[in-house]
Amino acid sequence: MEHPDAVARLAADLVRLDSRSSLSNLAVAERIEAELAGFEIERLDYVDPAGVAKRALVAHRGPPGGHALSGHMDTVPDTGWQQDPWSGRVADGVLHGLGSVDMKGAVAACILAAKAVPADVPATLLITTDEETTKAGARAVAGSALARSLGLKGIVVAEPTGLVPVRGHRSSANIIATASGVQAHSSTGQGINANWALIPFLAEMRDVAQRLRDDPALQDPAYDPPFCDFNLVLDNHGTAVNVTPAKATARIKFRASRGLDRGPVLDAVRAAAARAGIALAIAEEGPPPELAADHPLIRLACDLTGQAPRTAPYGTDASELQGLAPCVILGPGTIETAHTPHECVALRDLVAAVPLFARILAAAVS
Repeated sequence: MEHPDAVARLAADLVRLDSRSSLSNLAVAERIEAELAGFEIERLDYVDPAGVAKRALVAHRGPPGGHALSGHMDTVPDTGWQQDPWSGRVADGVLHGLGSVDMKGAVAACILAAKAVPADVPATLLITTDEETTKAGARAVAGSALARSLGLKGIVVAEPTGLVPVRGHRSSANIIATASGVQAHSSTGQGINANWALIPFLAEMRDVAQRLRDDPALQDPAYDPPFCDFNLVLDNHGTAVNVTPAKATARIKFRASRGLDRGPVLDAVRAAAARAGIALAIAEEGPPPELAADHPLIRLACDLTGQAPRTAPYGTDASELQGLAPCVILGPGTIETAHTPHECVALRDLVAAVPLFARILAAAVS
């Protein structure tokens, strides 16, 4: 096993490379490739809808089969940060920076674990991007010729769980509703304000959100919280207050577990948009991944960690990667600082993850 400082150095290097989902992640992918001498690497290049070059990676060494370790290279935006988000600063045993816990620190731990196992142990890395937005990188990996040829037994998605196995989580339907108007100086009376067309739709969405919170039939007691996420964000695309908005957009992230049929909720959204006369687009991720507590992959993770499995209310690349093999979500650090302007991860958690991940890889040949 490499020196514990190695995971800190690699994690800090990755944090220092800005890979917000709106930007290209090629620099991060190249830094990761530099660590993988002796691995067969498949580069999965694509261009996102904004025309930005992206790359996901599949890397493998050893015989086929076994388990894979997975993480993503992209991060959320740097909203609210008062210090340098890409400093990779280490203070008092804690790595600070955007992506440190979600999840470049975990990616570093996965890489070092894969390098540490003997050559006769199958070691596979599935490194994605756009996890925070479209899951496009995970879909590319799920279709990878190399990944599909390996006959993987299971995948560890190394999102921050405090190294507690997560056997299931919710997945998203991403809803975009758009109302159109006519831009003009607001004092002239010549414009048409797109917001007024959007408001009736929003009123119905408020009722949907309330039903999801209040109706036990729409909840899943196996999750905390038991009710679905139905989060609304509004956008007038930079319109000034003295201009009538020509475009008003409502974006809703609707997360549901396997136990809830999303269909009726999405049908209600479509009907509300039709009544309001506004445009609607819905992009559904793969089905919510969920394994039984006695599934062999979950039992392995529980045996190695000494922790009982749980579920989680968020989503991960497992919604797409489960097409390759069963997934457990298991990674260092906690989600408490993820997506915040004080994101950080304790180095001891990253160090602890490396031998754990190596043992999961080695278990495939035991």
